[in-house]
Amino acid sequence: MSTTDTGDAADGRNPFVYVVAALAALNGLLFGFDTGVISGAMLYIRDTFELTALFGYAIDPSYVEGIVVSGAMVGAIVGAALGGRLADRLGRRRLILVGAVVFFVGSLIMAVAPTVEVLIVGRILDGVGIGFASVVGPLYISEISPPKIRGSLVSLNQLTITSGILIAYLVNYAFASGGEWRWMLGLGMVPAVVLFVGMVFMPESPRWLYEQGREKDAREVLARTRVESRVGDELREIEETVRTESGTLRDLFQPWVRPMLIVGVGLAAFQQVTGINTVIYYAPTILESTGFADTASILATVGIGVVNVAMTVVAILLIDRTGRRPLLLSGLAGMTVMLGVLGVAFYVPGLSGLVGWIATGSLMLYVAFFAIGLGPVFWLLIAEIYPMQVRGTAMGTVTVVNWAANLLVSLTFLRLVDVFGQSGTFWLYGGLSFLALVFCYQLVPETKGRSLEEIEADLRETAFGSETGRPDAVKSDD
Repeated sequence: MSTTDTGDAADGRNPFVYVVAALAALNGLLFGFDTGVISGAMLYIRDTFELTALFGYAIDPSYVEGIVVSGAMVGAIVGAALGGRLADRLGRRRLILVGAVVFFVGSLIMAVAPTVEVLIVGRILDGVGIGFASVVGPLYISEISPPKIRGSLVSLNQLTITSGILIAYLVNYAFASGGEWRWMLGLGMVPAVVLFVGMVFMPESPRWLYEQGREKDAREVLARTRVESRVGDELREIEETVRTESGTLRDLFQPWVRPMLIVGVGLAAFQQVTGINTVIYYAPTILESTGFADTASILATVGIGVVNVAMTVVAILLIDRTGRRPLLLSGLAGMTVMLGVLGVAFYVPGLSGLVGWIATGSLMLYVAFFAIGLGPVFWLLIAEIYPMQVRGTAMGTVTVVNWAANLLVSLTFLRLVDVFGQSGTFWLYGGLSFLALVFCYQLVPETKGRSLEEIEADLRETAFGSETGRPDAVKSDD
């Protein structure tokens, strides 16, 4: 066994690395909780507020409902747009703390909102916190993790997203009998407090510290998260990338970086337009349309949430062994098939008595394939493939696209159903899943087992496959 392998193994046994990653991954819990909780709360918000007007203007109720649901996405776009630059300027840890405070305030406002307009303001503030979290969570974990376990640790962020969704579903079910949507939304303050308190005691990213000229602090953080024999080598790799990069926004459009920007933007859009958040936001609404009662439809979404968490755990166990591409491609193939089946379930009149169960089973399998592939792999890859000095900005740019696509899907889903029917809408998402499969097969690289500096050096050397024409030109340790 080589010295490097021995060092990687020792790094992987360092409990402090897991503590830091687990706490930072609570960013994902905020993300997931807010995403999931609105699906159940919306069933009862309709009974509290007249969703026929905003600011004195008459509006179609479906539009008002869409604005309430999508308010968080608007905020997340703003948060992601600011988050990348702020992560580079303030530091990763400080931005996590700011995001926790913003999310707490937004959840409090929603819990006490006297009008639907105030509720929307709270949703937007929550979204800003989510936008910060979705950029800085994976970024921070990727920069503090040893290469051999980076995939698993960054994927903890996706695990907490799915756990947050499941917790939200359970909270929805617990308060469903009384229709207490204020408690559903207000409980988001709890993970925000836990995240803030925990991150107060965590270190800053060593790569960001070095970039700020704080080499001694960077060495101390590495000494806490690596075996001693690896610290010097990793510092030299970081120094080399800092020395050779200019660190401006133009770097995202340099010929050797541009293909990575295309990959990130493509994955960001496909993660949403393949329909995952129609399930997360509207699962109770979808299941209600098949004949389930309110509480039964919420309970069914709990099962979907359990599958989401369980398959994310499977992805974490596999992602550093099998690699990113196999999980991504197999997940997209499964999503394509299950969306086709889901469309059939709503299309064939003879299945009307069974449509609820077929729809539930198809939704669960669709979520399972998403959770093992496009869900965790997207967030991991965008934390790996960008140059260090613009990594925050690049992730912010890509995350803005992700949230913009999320907003588009959430605003258009109910309208698409009106125009194309549920079958046609799910078949549309299935077609987009197939396009995503082709895109990923052609362009997405394998990054398993490489340090962030090695990935950058390899991609710079090969111009991201320009010499071979294949994305797997990026080297691996296999």
